Amino acid sequence: MDVQVVERGAFSWVHVRLEPGEKFISEAGAMFRASTNIDINVTTRNRGRGGILASVGRMLAGESFFLSTYSSNDGKPGDVGLAPTHQGQIQKIESDGATEWLCAGGSYLGSSESLALDTNFQGFRGMLSGESLSFISVSGAGVLLVNAFGKISGIDIEGGLTVDTGHVVAFESSLDYSIGKAGGSFLQSFLAGEGLVMNFRGQGRIYVQSHNPDEFGREIGPLLPPRRR
Repeated sequence: MDVQVVERGAFSWVHVRLEPGEKFISEAGAMFRASTNIDINVTTRNRGRGGILASVGRMLAGESFFLSTYSSNDGKPGDVGLAPTHQGQIQKIESDGATEWLCAGGSYLGSSESLALDTNFQGFRGMLSGESLSFISVSGAGVLLVNAFGKISGIDIEGGLTVDTGHVVAFESSLDYSIGKAGGSFLQSFLAGEGLVMNFRGQGRIYVQSHNPDEFGREIGPLLPPRRR
């Protein structure tokens, strides 16, 4: 299997080359092209995990209810093109299985069949963060694809780092985090236009996005004409 990010920048996409017997999984709707020998199987489960309940968990995490699985049907290599909904960069992560990756809502794009997907419930911390109540946890060894709104940056944390909740893409489960306010008080944070932040502690890698899709939506929404029914 060969997975390559093409045209790095605001309009990144991914080319997946599948050998006979190999499978790749993505969010349903991410495929924009495929060779004629590629079978596309839409399902609610991945690697035998969870079925309907797992799909509901993915919805709570801001992901699609369905997953698409791609494979060659004629014993020959096949090609698949994948792209996210938002304009922004895509990051290919080579997971070695030593630690899980936690993907924030909407950032999971695709993964090798060898990786298992599950839902990591944030509990009360998720309610405070104003973001999704769950993360998508990805475990095992293989290729993981995550997408960002704007530019994506990787940071190796050794100690601590503070990130606005709407800018987190994915991070290693070796990192712990707490939810806090950006300013000295909640009033100061509100007046400054800042929200809540995630205070990370420990050692591990995190990917962040330069732009916040929710804030962008709130800015552009009032400028759009009303929907016609």
